[in-house]
Order: sequence, then structure tokens, then C-alpha cells
Amino acid sequence: MRLNIPKRLRQLAEQADFPLYAVGGAVRDALAGLPASDDIDICAPADAEKFSALAEKAGIRASAVYKNTGTVLLEEEGRKIEFTSFRTDFYRGGEHAPCAVRFTDKIEEDALRRDFTCNAVYCDLKTGEVCDPLGGQKDIEERRMATTRPADEVFSEDGLRLMRLARQAAQLGFVPSLETILGAKFNAARIGLISAERIYAELLLLLHADEKYARQYAHYEGLKILEVTEVLNYILPELAAGKGLAQRSDFHDHDVLEHSFRTCKYADGSIRLAALLHDVGKPAAYLQTGRYHGHDVLGEGIAREILQRLKAPKKTTELVCRLTALHMYDLDGKARESKIRAFAVKNHDVYEPLLLLKQADYSGCKDDLSLCPTIAKWNAVTDKMKEEGVPFTLRELAVRGDELRGIVPAPETAKVLQKLLLFCAQDGRRNRKETLLREAAHIALEIQREEAAHPAQGQPKEKEEKR
Repeated sequence: MRLNIPKRLRQLAEQADFPLYAVGGAVRDALAGLPASDDIDICAPADAEKFSALAEKAGIRASAVYKNTGTVLLEEEGRKIEFTSFRTDFYRGGEHAPCAVRFTDKIEEDALRRDFTCNAVYCDLKTGEVCDPLGGQKDIEERRMATTRPADEVFSEDGLRLMRLARQAAQLGFVPSLETILGAKFNAARIGLISAERIYAELLLLLHADEKYARQYAHYEGLKILEVTEVLNYILPELAAGKGLAQRSDFHDHDVLEHSFRTCKYADGSIRLAALLHDVGKPAAYLQTGRYHGHDVLGEGIAREILQRLKAPKKTTELVCRLTALHMYDLDGKARESKIRAFAVKNHDVYEPLLLLKQADYSGCKDDLSLCPTIAKWNAVTDKMKEEGVPFTLRELAVRGDELRGIVPAPETAKVLQKLLLFCAQDGRRNRKETLLREAAHIALEIQREEAAHPAQGQPKEKEEKR
């Protein structure tokens, strides 16, 4: 087994008067023949102060020392290294952080505090010998996820382990044992004790599980583990509500939940979250009307509630909600070219992600990876628009806002520019300064007529009061 260990860390291990071990993902991945991790966890039967002093002496900078938990954070050769003293952890009913620790010099006790046996295999950095107190090597060889102690005990301690199970099993291609699945299912509600930020971070890692070790569709496997352990019911109940909701067999082979999973399965990494939530409005629509009509509109609001609850970044929230609201447009392929032209310009900022979502949605219906017919149609239209020189952004428009002074009232400038953009969408040859200035004058006149025909509300009342 070869571990990619920084030179000065190996020298530290040689100089220490205690055994220094690599543990966790780095050892697991090396034994499994997987690419070496950039980060490494190390541990020893030594306290944090003693280790940090040795590290500094070896020329390795300690960025933080936590005496209470026996943790030292290091950086070496651009890699993050985390040291922990051998210890036993004590938890408060499912909360992620231990409420107390007890230090020990026994490697078996340190192994038992960990989550899964595959993460509890140690490698002595001085001798290269492997220490395997709990039989993790066999589980790695057999590609199995098993808990270090009875599964009920492990998951009841720390609710975040419920999501780590799904994410790591997916990344590694390991299969959870039956006891592990049942233990997770029995403790699924404990995910409610974990902060929204941690849940969101783990969810994102799971949605990109295929990227760590280049395992195609690994993220789909992770979602299925969340479903079977019922953790999904607690983190995304609105999505889980789609389980068992049948859809038209001429369009779909799967129920609403499975279709959402498969849309995510086939989705480009940049839009996985939108792919997962794009049909989240269907259960609510069905509950209201017995149909799925309008689920895109309902889904936009529900997706926003979910992402705000998970404390997702605002930019991510806005993108997912826009895509959810737009994903049904031209579903039957009957929209006229003029409508598609206007749509492509209006939604230029999310147009490419929307194409990715529509393709994933199409593939998720019947596991068909061929090009979505709607996309083929839209591509033909937008290719023609590009050949014509149609401007898709205000920057590409042949006239600037300051050039409309004296033609358009200042408060209306932004509105007029948007109308000019849509005016050009129908014919790229219109994107000429003289043509646009004439059109701007017409638009300004129309705005004046509209304002005259529909005076501001409240004005007549003020006149009445004056009388």
C-alpha cells in the first residue's frame, strides 16, 4: 500500500517517541486502489500540545490547536492535515459535535468512535504496517459499508452520519450492509438535529458523488440510499411526497419521485440541484386539483422555501427557482418561432442551464439519452438568430441608454431598452442605431398613450377630495 504522505510528515513520524498513524479516507482509498486524497487524517496516542510542538520543530505549521478535543490542524505542501489524539467521544442524542471526549492510548477504542469500519483502518507512518482493529480491510475488499459498532448506536450518536452513509457509499461504490441500512432507517429522524448548513453541504457532495472517483451515476445511487433509509423524508419531504404518484405512461416510465431522481441522474453537474427539484411542485398540484397542471408555478415557490430552509446561497436559489419555473415551456414543441426568439432573449442569462435541464428531464422520462426534440428545435432557431446578428444582451444592442436622452423619459430608459432587445429578437437586421432610435421614439409614444389612458391609481380620488 502506497500513501502520498508529505516528506516532513514522514520525518516527524520517524522522530516521534510514539506511533503516528494515517487513518480514514487516505488509508481506505489506498487499500481500495483509488486515487490518493489531497487531505489526510492522522492520529496518535499523544496529546495535541505535544504533537503540535513536534510538528513545529519539524517545520510543519500548525494553523490551529484544540486541546479539549485533541485536534491540531496543519498545512504542508498545500495539503490540509488533521491530527487527533486517540480518544472516545460522547454525544448528546444525535447532535453532530461530541459533548465530551475521553483520551485513551488504545487504538481499538479510537477505532470504535469512528463511523464505518472502512474508515477505521490505520497505517503506521514509521513502519508502513497496517493496523485493522475492526476488520475494515475485509469490508473494503468486499466493497461493503458497515458501522464500527451496532448501527443503531452509531447513528443515534450523530445524525450527520445518516447522510455520510449515502454520500460515501455512492462515492466509493460500496454497498451498505442490511444492519447498517436498518440502523439508519430507525434513526432517520435524527437528521433533524443537524444544522441546515451541514445538511446542505452534504447534499451537494452527494449530488456530485460521481466526480470524486469518476463513478458514473454515483449520485443517483446516493439518492436511492437516502430514499431507502427514509432520511429523504426529513430533509426534503416535499420531494419525497412524489413517491408512488403515477404519471402518464405514454410520457413516463416512473413515478414522480423516481423521475426526479433520474432527471438528476442524467443531469450535467452544474444543474443537479435544479434537476432534483424541478418537479417538486407536482405533489402539491396533485393534492389541490388531482392533476399536475401548474406544477412549474407551484414548484418555483416550493423550491424557494426548500432552499431558504437549507440556507442555500441566494444565487443558487434564484437559478434553481428560475429553471423550475421555466422547465415546462414549449413542452409539446408547438411554440411559434417568434415566441421562441423572444423567450431566448428574455431568458438569455439562464438559457444554457435551461437546455441542460430540459435534456435531463427528457432523458429521465424513459431513460432516453437521445437529443430532446424541443432542444433540437430551439437550437435551429437560435442558430438562425446568431447568423442574423440578433443581440441577446443589452451590451450587444446598437444603442446605449444615454443615446436615448431627449427621446425617452429617463425613468423609462431601462424599460425601453428591454423592448428594443425584444424588437431585435425577431430580426437581427433591426439592430442598427438609426432603426433603434426610431423604434425608441415609437415605444416612448406608446408609453405616454398608455399612461394617459390609465392614469395612476389614486389620482382621481385626490381630485375628488379636493372638490
